[in-house]
Amino acid sequence: MAETVFGPFSPELAPGARNAIDVCLAIRPGERVALIADEASREVAASLAAALEAAGAPAEHILIEAIAARPLAAAPPAILDALERADAGILCVHPLQGELAARMAIVATVERRQIRYAHMVGVTPAIMKQGMRADYRLVDRLSLTLCERMRTAASLRVETAFGTSLTATFDPSLHWVKTSGIISTRYWSNLPAGEVFTTPASVDGVFVCNGTAGDYFGPKYGDLATTPLTLAIKGGRLSAAHCDRKELEREFWDYCHTDESSDRVGELAFGTNLALSDMIGILLQDEKVPGVHLAFGDPYGSQTGAAWKSTTHVDVLTRDCNVWIDETQVIRDGRYLLETLGL
Repeated sequence: MAETVFGPFSPELAPGARNAIDVCLAIRPGERVALIADEASREVAASLAAALEAAGAPAEHILIEAIAARPLAAAPPAILDALERADAGILCVHPLQGELAARMAIVATVERRQIRYAHMVGVTPAIMKQGMRADYRLVDRLSLTLCERMRTAASLRVETAFGTSLTATFDPSLHWVKTSGIISTRYWSNLPAGEVFTTPASVDGVFVCNGTAGDYFGPKYGDLATTPLTLAIKGGRLSAAHCDRKELEREFWDYCHTDESSDRVGELAFGTNLALSDMIGILLQDEKVPGVHLAFGDPYGSQTGAAWKSTTHVDVLTRDCNVWIDETQVIRDGRYLLETLGL
């Protein structure tokens, strides 16, 4: 096995790495792959490099700290140049405050070139042994079923025993997007995968974030199970935020008022990774746990068709959802009712 800049890895990571390369990205012999990682993700990147070598795919390995200072103020030219040459790309990175713009620039290059791309922000060895070992063909079947169901749905209702109670409505002109782990040139995907999302027309009610929050909030504040962040939403915009950790409350409120659309619900998503049952405090995997979550800020308009933009995007997750599509319950206490969905 050829030596890489990423160093050694545990053999326990190999099955998840092979799943990423062989199933999710479907890398073929001879394809060029840009494999980009930071110091915190070296072991995961090393396992992916080995899987690429086994697939017969030449890879360009980039260690971020070797070419740029962190946090990244912008996407380094060496990374963008590598993606310009590649047939597929992989980013393994632990997010730092202020780096969202750099990651957006990387994604913009991927979308412009229409290459297959795995976005592994926050990936850890534990995630490679959990969510990355999912049966992604089954995850894809569930995700496709939800997409088809939601295209004609009038509303969605979410309730939890922890206080979440909200209703969402939808614009049929906007797309439901599945990032189920089967990556195409049309849709890049987070890995581990298992998500179906859109930009809702409106959301009203209360959302209790007692799981993980996105961007840098997750690494900074961790799992919010014991100190939940309660969010009031009216007409699709954040109207109030409360948390016993006042620093988090103020920081989240300020973040959601960075620009004129930072307080808008830009994403409503189903987690569809059936290999997962509980959250571990890392957004990359936790947002794939069966349930429904929201994000404030940018609506990923290039995928959903939403016409507005924001410079921010922050997910909020809640545990043990009960979910109704119109009047039909499809999730009970965080478990899909697969027979109800015809699965």
